[in-house]
Order: sequence, then structure tokens, then C-alpha cells
Amino acid sequence: MDQPESSASHAAAQTGPAPRRLGLVDREELVRVIAQSLYSLGYPKAAAALEAESGVPLYPPEHDRLLLDVMSGRWDACAATIDSLAGISERNRAVAEFLVWRGHFLELLGTGDDGVRLATEVLWRRIAPLGINRKCVHWLARAVVSCEGAVPPEAVAEWRIGLFLDLVEALPPWFRVPSGRLEHLVETAVIQQVASCIYHNLPDEVTLFEDHNCHDEQVPSSCTQILCAHKNEVWFVKFSNDGNYLASSSSDCTAIIWKVAEDDTLTKKYCLEGHKSPISFVAWSPNDRMLLTCGNGESLKLWNMDTGECNLKFGASVDHIISSCAWFPNSEKIVCASSEPESSPNMIFTCDLEGRELEMWAGERIPKVSDLAVTPDGQKLICVCPNEIWIRELRKGREWKIPERQTISSLSLSGDGQSMIVNLNSQEIHLWKTNGSSSDPDKFKGHKQGKFVIRSCFGGSDSLFIASGSEDSQERNTEKAQSNEANYKAGKQGQNKAKRRIRTKNKTKLSLTGLELAVKVYIWQRCMEMPIKVLYGHSMTVNCVSWNPKRPQMLASASDDRTVRIWLASKTHSLT
Repeated sequence: MDQPESSASHAAAQTGPAPRRLGLVDREELVRVIAQSLYSLGYPKAAAALEAESGVPLYPPEHDRLLLDVMSGRWDACAATIDSLAGISERNRAVAEFLVWRGHFLELLGTGDDGVRLATEVLWRRIAPLGINRKCVHWLARAVVSCEGAVPPEAVAEWRIGLFLDLVEALPPWFRVPSGRLEHLVETAVIQQVASCIYHNLPDEVTLFEDHNCHDEQVPSSCTQILCAHKNEVWFVKFSNDGNYLASSSSDCTAIIWKVAEDDTLTKKYCLEGHKSPISFVAWSPNDRMLLTCGNGESLKLWNMDTGECNLKFGASVDHIISSCAWFPNSEKIVCASSEPESSPNMIFTCDLEGRELEMWAGERIPKVSDLAVTPDGQKLICVCPNEIWIRELRKGREWKIPERQTISSLSLSGDGQSMIVNLNSQEIHLWKTNGSSSDPDKFKGHKQGKFVIRSCFGGSDSLFIASGSEDSQERNTEKAQSNEANYKAGKQGQNKAKRRIRTKNKTKLSLTGLELAVKVYIWQRCMEMPIKVLYGHSMTVNCVSWNPKRPQMLASASDDRTVRIWLASKTHSLT
């Protein structure tokens, strides 16, 4: 990298006095920061021209003088320059002088017997009175005998360059401009703007040409596809870890695998059949090559995603009715929880992909687990029970509990495993840190949950958002709502665009335009308690949502209305 010419050579040609400050910014500091950035970017001529025209050198005169004195070995002059600097604490001044005299000391040690005698004088006359850590002084005293660290004459030049760089770090900020300072300031400003933008979801949408301000359309808000392959209520939905597939499970006893195309459309790939009971949840292996499905009161099944075939059944015994399960990060082991039948003890156990039990925790101290997860690093097992969260560090065996006053229905981890959210039947979602550092949770409100299991999820860029289903419903004007789905509906053969199916408590009825019953999906920004977005479309309870981990613009929702809806950010997909 080209270095700046000596700042002493730059003279200022001023036509008039320039203002010292530009708002809150000191003019000379700004010029120096810009010049340093130009040098680091490889534009030395532009940087030198800036110094010359502004009359502001990149380095102050003291910088050049100290550099020259260090490289010439003028140690008393170095100490005098350091002593003359303003804005430096006595402690830092002593540290800087220590570095100077230590450098002189080690160079003397490298010159032979005469140098050892002179080095001893430097140690006791110059270094010891500075009051620096006694261990440093003792080490130098031992070096008089051992010559450890002595600088031979042929290495002096390189040694002095390193000494000067160490000195610069001990001196006040005005003495030198830190490398990359302008870039750091700009990046910090951008990060602050992004952090204050509640709709920021697409990481590439950042520019320096204007203040950052995302529109709410960056959050999934337009229903672009309705998946209608299930024959009964859809209870669970989950994207694969690579974002290329979506799995949905239903009370029709099947699970369906959907392929996500490059244009963000989904097509059916497999229908997994074999369960005799409704499938309450599914779990992708971390490598996405396998899928676990769990039927109510039924065995756990392992499916091969290359073939769509069932490879293994777990827990066929009536004493091991599995209520929830999760994968370990190596995709070679799973952990399961069993809390039924009531005559059997609660248990948590791990097993390999052959169904062999590896570890088991059972007994009265084991809670009744309704949902569980393993952190992505494989270090923690997290279980939710009716009124508490139970966390176990697997290697250390340390355990702790987080109490909740209301019944917990579901659990979801953030992508980095540092945070978790739990849905409560008190119509709140609580966010906790998985390391146990938070004494009070962040709370999210606005949705409805009372009788059913509602599952929420993290999502968006850096897991900045939370989405959840809901039990609520609201009448709305369908003629206005139809504009979001007109193109989709037009392509469905045999479907009347003027009708909507509405599932009530015990029957299904048709609505002819006008008002329909809409159940909502809610989206929160993690720093806000109330929703920033509400998505209308489902006609019955929304049981589960899943945010695509690789496509932050895509969200899926599963409902009792037998459909899965795909929601996209309007900026990436338009229905008009």
C-alpha cells in the first residue's frame, strides 16, 4: 500500500479561513479521516492533493518527529516528544516512555558486554522510576543475565518499525487516524439505520446514497400460492434447512413434501403415507436428507427424502409413545420425549438412526414434555413443560428451569440457537435467551390463543422477525381482499371466484362476495411488542407458520381450513 508523503511537505493554500466545525464534526478531523481512507483505498495522489489544498496534514508534526527520532535511535528526543503531547493520561504517558526505554534497553543488550553495562543503567535510571508493572521490570533484570529478547544490530531497523507502531497504539487518538476509521464510521451509521428500520428483511437492500428506510412490503404480505392437497386440517408446516423444500402434515394422516422452485413457486414432490393417526409434527434432519414424522399416540417414522420411502419406525412399544422429538446437529442421532400413557414414567431418551436407545432420563424429576429442541451447536437440550422451560447442558450436565405462569404450548429456536420463543395460552409469546441470562422475557401480543396448540417461529434476515398463527377471526370485505388473489384464483379450474369456503364450528358454508370470516397470521419485529403486519386469508385457525431460512421473503402458514398458504414480500413477487 502506498504510504503518504511526509506531512511536513504539504503547505496550505487558503483563500480564506474555513469554519472549524461542520455541525458536530470537526473539519480537520474529517479531512484527516478522508485522507486516510483515500490512502487505504489506493488513491495516494488524491489523498496528497486533499492534504495540500486543505492545509490539514494526515499526521500532526509530532507524529513525523517521533517517527524520525525512533528510527534514528534518539531516545531522549523520543521521551521529550511524548512528554510534550497533550490529551494523554499519565498512565499512558508512562507506558509510552516504557516502550521507548525498553527498546533502547534491548538494543543495548544486543551489542555485547559494553552494551550490557549501559543497558543496566537504562533499566535502573529510566525504566524502574516509571512505576510500570514490577513483573516487566523483573523480566528485564533477568534479561541482563540471559540476554533474552536482545535485538542484534542487523535486526534494529525492523525492530524500530515495530516499536513505533506499538507507541502509536499507546498515544491519544488525535496522534494518528486508526486504519479504516471512515469505513468504520459509515458502517456503524448504516448498522444503526438498519437496526432502527422495523421492516428491514432483505440484507442486500442497503445503499449509501440515501438514508435507509424499508417499506413494509419487504415483509411477506402477499399470498402468492394456496396449497390444497391435504384432505383435512393442516397442523404443521416446516421449511427444510436449505430452504428448498417445505413439509406439511395433516390430520388426514399424511405429510406432503413440496419443492420450492427458483421463482418461489411450490410443487408437490412426495406424499408420505403410512400413519394411521393424524401427524402432529415433522422434523427435518440438519442435512435435509431425512424427515421425522410423528403421529398422535403412534410410532415415529423416519423417511428418506431422496426416495420418499419410510426407512424406520421408532418407539412402537405402548410404553414409548413419543410426544416430541428433535435432531442433533450431526444428523446421526435424535432425542425424543415420551409422557404417555399416564401409567408410564415421563422419559427423555436419545437413539441412533437404527432405533437403538443410547441414553435415557426417566423418573419423577423428568417433566412432562410437550415440545423440545436441540441448539444448533448440540450443547443444550431445551424442553417445554406445562408451566416451565427445562434446559440441560448436555456435556456438563448442568440444568436450570425458567418458570412461566401460563401453560406453554410450543417452542421455537432462533437460527443461531441463542434465543427461543414459547407460545402461551394467555395470548402472549415470550422470548428468552437460551443461556439463561435473561430474567424477564421479551413479550409479544396481539394474536389469539386459548384452546389449541399454536406454533410460532423466528424468521427473516438474521431472525429479526417473529411470526405466529392465531385462533382469531374477523369479518372483512372480500371484494377488496380478492385483489390479492385474483390471478391465483383465475388459474384454478372449476373454482368460482365469487365464493369463499368458511369453516364454522360444526359445518361448512359458502359466502357470496361481501363479508367473509378471515383468520390472521401475525408478524412482529423482535424489538416491538405489538404486530407490525397482519396477514389475512385463512378461514379457520392458523396452527403453524414457518419462515424460509434461506429466502427471507417467504413465509408459509398451515390452517384448519385444509390449506397451506405461501406469503411473499411484494417487492419480490407481484400478483398484479
